[in-house]
Amino acid sequence: MASGEGSEEEARVLQTLRGKICEAKNLVPYSGPNKMRDCFCTINLDQEEVFRTQVVEKSLSPFFGEEFYFEIPRTFQFLSFYIYDKSVLQRDLRIGKIAIKKEDLSKYCGKEPWFMLQPVDSNSEVQGKVHLELKLNELITDNGSVCQQLVVHLKECHGLPLINGQNCDPYATVSIVGPSRNDQKKTKVKKKTSNPQFNETFYFEVTRSSSYTKKSQFQVEEEDIEKLEVRVDLWNNGNLVQDLFLGEVKIPVKTLGSDSFQAWYLLQPRDNGNKSSKSEDLGSLRLNICYSEDWVLPSEYYAPLRNLLLKSTEVEPVSASTAYILAEVCRDKYDTIIPLVRLLLHHHKLVQFITAVAELELKDTQEANTIFRGNSLVTRCLDEMMKIVGKHYLKVTLKPILDEICENPKPCEIDPLKLKEADTAEIHKENLRTYVDKVFGTIVESSISCPTLMCDVFCTLRSLAAERFPNDPHVQYSAVSSFVFLRFFAVAVVSPHTFHLRPHHPDAQTSRTLTLISKAIQTLGSWGSLSKSKLSSFKETFMCEFFRMFQEEKYTEAVKKFLDEVSSTESKEPNVRSEAVHLKEGEMYKRAQGRTRIGKKNFKKRWFCLTSKELTYHKQQDKEPIYSVPVRNILAVEKLDENSFNKKNMFQVIHVEKTLYVQANNCVEASEWIEALCRVSRCNQRRLSVYHPSAFLNGNWLCCKATSENTAGCTPCTAGVPADIQIEIDGDRETERIYSLFAVNMPKLLKMQEACGSIAVYQGPRKEPDDYSNFTIEDSVATFQTLQQIISVVEKLSEHHDRYRKKRSSSAKYGKKIQLLEKFPNQRQSARDEFRRNWSNFHFLKILVLY
Repeated sequence: MASGEGSEEEARVLQTLRGKICEAKNLVPYSGPNKMRDCFCTINLDQEEVFRTQVVEKSLSPFFGEEFYFEIPRTFQFLSFYIYDKSVLQRDLRIGKIAIKKEDLSKYCGKEPWFMLQPVDSNSEVQGKVHLELKLNELITDNGSVCQQLVVHLKECHGLPLINGQNCDPYATVSIVGPSRNDQKKTKVKKKTSNPQFNETFYFEVTRSSSYTKKSQFQVEEEDIEKLEVRVDLWNNGNLVQDLFLGEVKIPVKTLGSDSFQAWYLLQPRDNGNKSSKSEDLGSLRLNICYSEDWVLPSEYYAPLRNLLLKSTEVEPVSASTAYILAEVCRDKYDTIIPLVRLLLHHHKLVQFITAVAELELKDTQEANTIFRGNSLVTRCLDEMMKIVGKHYLKVTLKPILDEICENPKPCEIDPLKLKEADTAEIHKENLRTYVDKVFGTIVESSISCPTLMCDVFCTLRSLAAERFPNDPHVQYSAVSSFVFLRFFAVAVVSPHTFHLRPHHPDAQTSRTLTLISKAIQTLGSWGSLSKSKLSSFKETFMCEFFRMFQEEKYTEAVKKFLDEVSSTESKEPNVRSEAVHLKEGEMYKRAQGRTRIGKKNFKKRWFCLTSKELTYHKQQDKEPIYSVPVRNILAVEKLDENSFNKKNMFQVIHVEKTLYVQANNCVEASEWIEALCRVSRCNQRRLSVYHPSAFLNGNWLCCKATSENTAGCTPCTAGVPADIQIEIDGDRETERIYSLFAVNMPKLLKMQEACGSIAVYQGPRKEPDDYSNFTIEDSVATFQTLQQIISVVEKLSEHHDRYRKKRSSSAKYGKKIQLLEKFPNQRQSARDEFRRNWSNFHFLKILVLY
């Protein structure tokens, strides 16, 4: 199958979104005396909220500073950001919004622009799609003349929005519209569903025969068909209030033929949906948005490139290896280091690679006090590795104390220029010392929880540093402390939300406190590794004075002991792994396990918590659990059909006692919970191979109509995910990202190949040294051979992608554009040519995800 000529397995299209909601400015003030607002911002996929910031009180220019990252589990048209004004007694007021089309998201990757807020217009608030079958029939009348009849079969809709948090009551109007005609028909109302099944057919006369004499409000001549269009409007039945517009589709009648054509059409806003009658300035919002869409082919296609990358540790010199060349031609951290580290980590090759590149870097390091201090390939690989494997380590070490600092903050400002008149400097200094002591003590006592992989790398770096500088007794410690204190703990302290230690960016006062603590931790770590105080490392005099409080031998010895332990190769105590790993928590709704007094089961809001040992839910956060499901008892975790309870984003946890039905707040949250639960229960020996996608209600399963609750499932369970509960890596996806980087940087690969040839053939002074000076080429022959292999593999993968695109473009039927290509074959080829041209640009638009 490696040839790629006939794989039946489909490619996966995986979407990710990461970025940052930075700040807003110049929001519209209240009209009253108190002009300030309490604002928060949400992220919506179409109309579905998937992220919300904390509330910033009393500000018209709120700073949010909140980062986001999530996998997108469904198709969408618009990514929207809404600014709300928080209300206590009434519904929150939407101040304005920013809506970006999916295809335009790539324009903003790597940028941080200001967006002008737009008014929120109900005519533009649309999402979902409609499935239509259209056909033009020719009818022969009784007198033998011919007329045309349009047949519109409205099959179903999918993904309509929730209305006030509940499924809508949708219906559709189907119209044929022209300059002097508006003939409209209506479907039945479907109750409480976002995926209504209409299955209704409507007939419209398009042209009349010449002998037609009946008077009518319209008269359509043959040539007027050019001006007719079919319009389908979706509405929510408001009962006692006004019906709410949900979206529309328009299809020119002239594009239809006698052959039946069916397709899914994305619902669109009304023509005036994004136009405002006012030019009112609502303010603006600064955003950082990075959207990526990875087209991951079947695994066998990536074998050649994957093998080249994994053999990088065996290539001598390492600068001639595929992994090193990747970093040479593409130096951006987000683009290169993340997929490379994750792939090598997935295949247990990371320690060997870091060892090889560390040896290369140390050859050029002349002074011990500059060891591993730059932004080199070694330091970037270590940074990413610690973020991936050290997540749980940070949680068990820092989260409790950071929660205490953030939830009950004490004043800690010690800068005389920032102190207020009523502040007492000595009290602030003592508060800060207490916090620093707690954080420092927690860190130096945490060595037993340090992941084995981090310990292996630290041990290697320590050994290499001592070998490079044998006369410096402290370099073996500074080599480790520069990572574990400066690049790991200190960064997590100052930005706990980035490492998922806190849900939101801290407020300004707490952020300042964390910054002061982080500075102290950095210096304590450096001081211990160098065996003497480095007070001059603080530029601020007040920090020098504060740090004198820590000039005790116990701090130096504690750091030294900690560094010895985390850079040791000795095995950890056997009971370390017995500690439950906290994986995920959040508020969701569950269906009652028993019956209420009136005999009907209802849904209740509960706080869910998942660890490596059990799934529990609680009445409130921090309360005792009221129900627990041991992980070993989980048999399957699957999505639940919406028709079971007329609720979206539901999933089921099937365990030995009773199936637990849970409703998440949005599609992203549901996907994350399913993935986390599947991952933690992946190795359970009793896992099911089949399940019921719907619920057992009123004496039968809704999916297969079986009447026994114990009937075996009717649908195969979805494929599992890797069993490692702490490190979740899709090796094929990371290899696809690396392929995209090589493809986009093909000119640099060719330039590097040219440099190797020049070095090998012409050993004298280079005529154009700037062409090659950016490349590290130790062995021109070995590097040239590797480059040849890379270029060959990338070209072959491009052919596989091209075949897949052809197959996809020829089989897709999604809306009006595809229908036009099928009707006009000459335009089809030009569209495919345009698609190929865009594909080469696609690699430039891929922004890889920081985990």
